[in-house]
Order: sequence, then structure tokens, then C-alpha cells
Amino acid sequence: MEPLNESLFGAQALESPAALASALAPAAAPGHFDELRGAATPSLQPRPPPSPAGTPLHDAAQAPPTAAPTVPSDTPEARADLAPPWHSFFDHLGQGGFADLPRRAVSLERQIRDNGVTYNVYADADGPQRPWSLDLFPLIISPESWSQIEAGVLQRVRVLDRVMADVYGPQQLLAEGLLPAALVRGHPGYLRPMHGVKPPGDTWLHITAFDLARGPDGNWWVVSQRTQAPSGLGYLLENRLAISRQFPQAFEELQVQRLAATYSAMMEGLQRMCPAGSPPHIALLTPGPYNETYFEHAYLARYLGITLVEGSDLTVRDQRVYLKTLQGLRPVHGLIKRLDDQFLDPLELRPDSTLGVPGLLQAIRAGNLLVANMPGSAFLESPALLGFLPALARRLIGEKLQLPALPTWWCGERAALESALPQLGDCAIKATYPGSESHASFEAVLGSRMTRRQLDEWAGRIVRQGDEHTVQSYLPLSQMPTWAQDFGRGHIAPRAMLLRVFAVSDGAQSWRVLPGGLARLAGADAQIASMQRGGSSADVWVQTHGEVDRTTLLQPHATPASLARHRAPVTSRAAENMFWLGRYTERAENAVRLARLTLDQLGGEDPSSRALLEWLHGLATRNGLISPEVPIGSKSRRVFERALIADLGNVATGASVGYNLRCVRQAAAAVRERLSQDHWNQIVRAEADFLRRAAEQAGEMNEGSFAAGAALRSLEAASAALSSMTGAQTDRMTRDDAWRLLSIGRHIERLAFLSSALAAGFEGGSVHEVGGFEAMIALFDSTITFHARYQQRRDVATLVDLLVLDGDNPRSLAWVTQTLRGRIAKLAGSAPGKLTALSYELPDPAMWTLENLCEVDAEGKYPALVQLFEFCEVAAYHVSDAIGTRYFTLTSESVRSVGV
Repeated sequence: MEPLNESLFGAQALESPAALASALAPAAAPGHFDELRGAATPSLQPRPPPSPAGTPLHDAAQAPPTAAPTVPSDTPEARADLAPPWHSFFDHLGQGGFADLPRRAVSLERQIRDNGVTYNVYADADGPQRPWSLDLFPLIISPESWSQIEAGVLQRVRVLDRVMADVYGPQQLLAEGLLPAALVRGHPGYLRPMHGVKPPGDTWLHITAFDLARGPDGNWWVVSQRTQAPSGLGYLLENRLAISRQFPQAFEELQVQRLAATYSAMMEGLQRMCPAGSPPHIALLTPGPYNETYFEHAYLARYLGITLVEGSDLTVRDQRVYLKTLQGLRPVHGLIKRLDDQFLDPLELRPDSTLGVPGLLQAIRAGNLLVANMPGSAFLESPALLGFLPALARRLIGEKLQLPALPTWWCGERAALESALPQLGDCAIKATYPGSESHASFEAVLGSRMTRRQLDEWAGRIVRQGDEHTVQSYLPLSQMPTWAQDFGRGHIAPRAMLLRVFAVSDGAQSWRVLPGGLARLAGADAQIASMQRGGSSADVWVQTHGEVDRTTLLQPHATPASLARHRAPVTSRAAENMFWLGRYTERAENAVRLARLTLDQLGGEDPSSRALLEWLHGLATRNGLISPEVPIGSKSRRVFERALIADLGNVATGASVGYNLRCVRQAAAAVRERLSQDHWNQIVRAEADFLRRAAEQAGEMNEGSFAAGAALRSLEAASAALSSMTGAQTDRMTRDDAWRLLSIGRHIERLAFLSSALAAGFEGGSVHEVGGFEAMIALFDSTITFHARYQQRRDVATLVDLLVLDGDNPRSLAWVTQTLRGRIAKLAGSAPGKLTALSYELPDPAMWTLENLCEVDAEGKYPALVQLFEFCEVAAYHVSDAIGTRYFTLTSESVRSVGV
């Protein structure tokens, strides 16, 4: 379709936006339900999915009682009538109408980028983060349609929960033949250590997701179910926030149901079911920042007000789970897990797992921990199970399923195999045990996309390994309107859609359906809606005829007595990452300042001082900016300069500017839930911009002077970015123990760097020359202060007074040491108002005097001064090791005994 043009925008003076939408939006593809118009688009007459036959273990999926009307797609009338909700949506676009949609699309894209919403298909430490893909238009679901979904989903989650209770209990379903043993005991997701477990509240499933498709008849069908660690609860919140801001008037007028009440009910239900604790402590268990959905984990933990933890944050003592914090071990009573079951406990499940918690299943069996969902539900995700659920529902709850699933044949049964083979061309072929290492696992394929030869090959595989294959009837997905942006303009385009809805537990054996969900959209020419295959998402607006529930997670009516100050626990892992975030931030600043100073000196008018060049070469080598093989500037100034420039962006070099900026981003990613969005954006941009500039410079190294100028501009930009970062760390973070460790990390790094720089300057004699003296002052970022205070004096006494003894200069050794002692004294476990033993490892600036430090020996050296520099550097690293031992590994006696 042609992009919208100005003449069409001008037509809004005569036509409403809804009328324009009717005229401009293409109909859905033939045989697909058109969400925009509320009817199928036939040209190929849609036929209902075939019913499984040939075995009593499979029940025919019952057809819903009513079907949506169909409208011929090639008539003007087909394009003229929108479904009432969509008519209302477009009419509430506001004054800008269609002409404003390109601007809104750009605004939405910017909002997603600025909020740092990401979904990484192949997340890794070094790879770029992929922005979350969100369409401008929401999916609108009527109250009548939602009532069918809600009733059917609630019924199905009850059945699945009872299936788990039986499978890990009496196993009557297996004995009666209602469930094949191969789909349970033969499934790698069946956990034998969980047999006999009695979960808190007799509830196994707390968060369950169902993927639904709307067929050509307008009714909804279950395609799959997710029970292990279903994703989407965080992304749909971000979708709602973003889209409701784009269309606030339509959002209000369409009476869209809100989401907060369901999240609140879920948390209250989990708290009531937790086995102990008042109030119970619930955490969200994540695989870590390299997981593709880590953004959602951090977002959800922050929204729910719970602790985000990794497996290394937890430990099991006496069959109870504890969180390792700076204050000691804190009991954990509940876990919302976003980790696949096999990785939960290396003692009883996968021994190679570094993501889980040794002894976790032992704590579960002892009844001391609630886990949402309880481990062992992975076998429920097998597509083969869908064919058995109708009979299971009649057996377990005495009801007929209201929400049908697509007809499914498990080819491990001969009768089902014989029924499925003739229909392969009209079906999808799926792995019975997806993701399994011990069974055949493959991506689902569509028979309609295969040649006759390919179908025959698949048929041969199915005959040979029937139990490994499940055949599912293919359903043409409904298509919803999306906004396709093209070079600043755009048009409406229909895209195939799959709806994920969530049932969450709000108490023992009680569930509710989140009134909304996550719509996943297929690519432009695809029929499979998958985020991992380049698809996108859409917000889901569920309408209600009644009053909109405006519950919020905020508590405006709380009394002062109930507002006991709650401090989120600082986990040892988070503390360690904050500590290293501070260290790498300071290292990056030091590297940038040293590189700028070196390039300025090498390109200066009088770079002939051998002592100065040796000092710069020594510092650059010691701090990893160049390799030791690079000659000093006095021998080959250009080689020194080019080597320094070439390695600025080398992320494989352990201390380059680029490497340190990458480490800043990686440390920040591990504690992202503690950083403001602006702070995180600054970190990401600083790394990306510097590495981009460095790559451009690497390709333009022919002219040394040009390369040096470009490198200096890159370093200036990096310096400005780092100043913004440190400003955010100083002014926008709560002064808790995590922040103190960040500050300690920065000042440990500063103390070591400045001490070693001063020691090298005195040992090599560069500070006794004008150029070296000025360079030392510049390295300490104190040039303006020095000249304002001492005018033209350039002697050791003035340098020592400003860079060593001045307690008001944040880059003097006295200020850094005193600040470090104060920060350490306020860490967890320290006596209020008193320095700890760790603080005394650092020198006391009160003992330093100018007269003593400026004493000169017979050789013209300053022994007391050099000794102080060496002591400061050694003490900095010693304190770093001691902090790691005491607060991060929890191996000191004072911490091991706390909280047990």
C-alpha cells in the first residue's frame, strides 16, 4: 500500500479518522480473521481445524458455538466498516488524526530506546542490545470475547495444577492410562526429586501463560501453554505504559481494564502462602544480565518491590534458603523463578549449573520455601499434552473444556500416527520434547511450506521416531492492524498475531486472569509470531462494560504508623558489582585523563624532556594503555603516539579506555535495577560512542596529526560522558551500603593511581622540571587551583601541599584517604561513629606534616614522601582484598556468624 500522503491528511477536514482508516487499511489476507473489521476475509473459504480421530486418548476439540460473520474482501463494503472498538479508537486520535501518527511512532521508538527496553535473542557480554519491538496500535478485545478467554483459561489452569498434583503424588492418571508415561516420566522436565512434595497452599502453578490464536470463525483456540518460567509479565507492563501515553484519550474512552489489581492480588496471594515469615521475604530469581529477557526481570522486580537475585546470592542452611547480604544472611520465604527447572539445583539436577542454588530442592521438600512455579512443570509444556487435556478435565474437575485447543496428535500412539500422516500438508510438526538434549529437538515447521519430497522425508522421520514428534492442526492466525513506518511516513498493514494471556494465583487453589496480555506479531511475510524470529509486540486493551478498576500498587491511605522505613537488602553480588562499577568508572576516568595528557605532551611544541616522556611511558605501560614493547617518546615519538591511539578502543586489551568503558557497562548491567534510567543510558551511550569513534579512527591512521586530533576529540567526549556518570553516582543515588561500596571502589582506585603517579614522578625526577611539574598538576586535575593559590611557584612544597595534604582537594591523597576511612566506617557491621579495624589499614592524614614529607636526604631524594606513596598504594589494594573477603565472599568470621 502507498504511504499516506498530504492530500489524504487534508481529507480529514471532510472525513473522520475512522472513515479514513476504513478507506486506507487493507483487509486481512484471505482466510484470516480481520481484527480491525471483526470478520473473516474469505476468498478461500475457511474451514474449521480437523478433529483428531483414531484413538480414545485424544478428544475432538469442540467447536465454539458461534462464528463471526464473513464479509467478501473484494467489495467496498468490506473496507468501509470497522469493528466498533476500532471505530472509537481512530475517532479519538485527537486533532492531529492520521497526520500525527508518524510523529507518535517516532516518539514511541524514542521512548522504548530511552527506557532501555531490550530483548536479546542471543544475549552475550559483548553483543549489542536489541531494542524491544513494540507496535503503535494496541490489540483491542471486546468484553464478550474476553469472557470466553477468561473462563477458559481459569478452567485450564485448574486442570494443569491438578495434573501436577497427581503426577507428583498418587499418579492415578498414569495408572488409569489417561496420561502416557512417556510424556511424563520420559520427559526430561519431569523431576523425580519432587515426587511426594506438598507445596504451600496445595498450589503448584502460580504464573501460567497460554498462547491463543483467533481462528477464521472469530473464536479463540489454545496453541501452547507455558509453565516453567513464562515470560511477558514485565514487557506487557512496559507496553501498556508506552501505548497508553500515546493514546490517552482513546485509552480512557474505551474503558480499558487496568493491570495493577492483578499484580497486587498475585503478590498478596504469594505472601499468604509463604511457609513462614512476617512479613515474608519474596525474591525474583534470574539467570543474570546475559539472559535475553533480563530487562523484564529487573523491571518486574522493581515494579513488585521485591529483591532481584541470582543463584549465587542465595545459600541453603539447615534446609532453609538465605540471601547473602552485607548485613549477613537473611531468610527467603518465596521465590518467583525465571530460571528453567534443570538449572535450579546442581546437587540434584544439572551438576554443571552455575545459575542455581545447591540444596534448593531440599529446602522445597522440607516445606520451607514457596517457589512460583514449583519445579517440575516443564512436561506440561509439551505440545503433545494438549490432546489429552479434554479427558483429563472431565476426570479431574468434572467439566468440559470451554476454550478448545488446536487438534493435536502425539505420534507415539499408532492410531494418532495413522491419523496425522495423511494431514501433514495442512499441519504443523512440533518436537514433543522441545529443547531436550536427550530427545530429537527441532524448530516447528509448517507442512504448507514444504514440497512433496520434504513432506515425505518428515513422514519417514515421524514413522521411525513417532514419540519424538507431535502434529498440530494449522490455524490461519488472525491479523490486526499495525503501523508500518517508512522514512518518516507510514501506513496501516495487517500482521498475523498470537495472544499470550496469563493466569496468576491470588491464593491457595485460586487464580485470576490478567485483563490484558502480550500480543506477538509475525514479520511482514511470516505466519509464525515469534520474538526470536524478528517479530514484534503490541499492547492488549481488554474492554469492560462495568466500572474500570483503578487499583494501584501505591498506597495513598497508609498511616504514618504503618510507614516503617523499608530498606531493600543489599546482596553480596550486588554489592560486589557496585564496588566494581565504582572501580571501573574511576579507571576509565584515569585512563582518559592520562591518554589526553600524553597526546597533548607528544604533540606539544617542546616534547624533548626525557624525564617527562619516561614518566608518561611508564604510566601508560603500567595502566595498560600501551604494551611494554612500545619505545618511549624520546626514541620514537610517533611510534609511541600511534601505539597509544591504536589501543584506545581495543576491548581485548585489559586496561584500554574502551575496555574499561565496557567493564563499566557490564558491571552496571548486573545492578541495573539500582540505577536510574538516565544513568544507565549514559553508560550505554558512552561505551557505544567511544568504540564507534575508535573504529573510525582505526581506519584513518595514515596521518598521525589527524589521528591524534581525532583521538583527542574522542577522549574529550568520553571525559564529558564520564563526568555525567560520576555526577549521577554522586547526586542521584541513595546513600546505602551499595552506594558506599561504589564510592569506596572509586576512591581505592583513585588512591592507588595517584600514589603510583606521584611515586614515579619523584623517582624519575620529572617533577623537578617545569614540564613534568605542570603535567603532574594536570593529571590531578588541579591546574587552575594550583596557579590561583601559588601563582608562579613551582617547588616540591607547593606540590605536596596541594596534592598530598590539602583536605579540600578531592584529588589529594589526604582527601581520598580520609574519605575512604569514613566510608568504610559506615559500612554494615561497623560500630556507629567509630572507625573499624579495616579503616586503620589506611594511613591517617592527621599524622602527615609538610616539614617531614619535604625532608631531603644526602642524595636529594624525598624518602618520607616516597615511602608514603608506596604505603598508600599497597594499602589501597590490601583494603580492596579485605573488603572482598568480608563482604562479597562472606568468609570472615564476623559475617559467617550473622543471621544463621
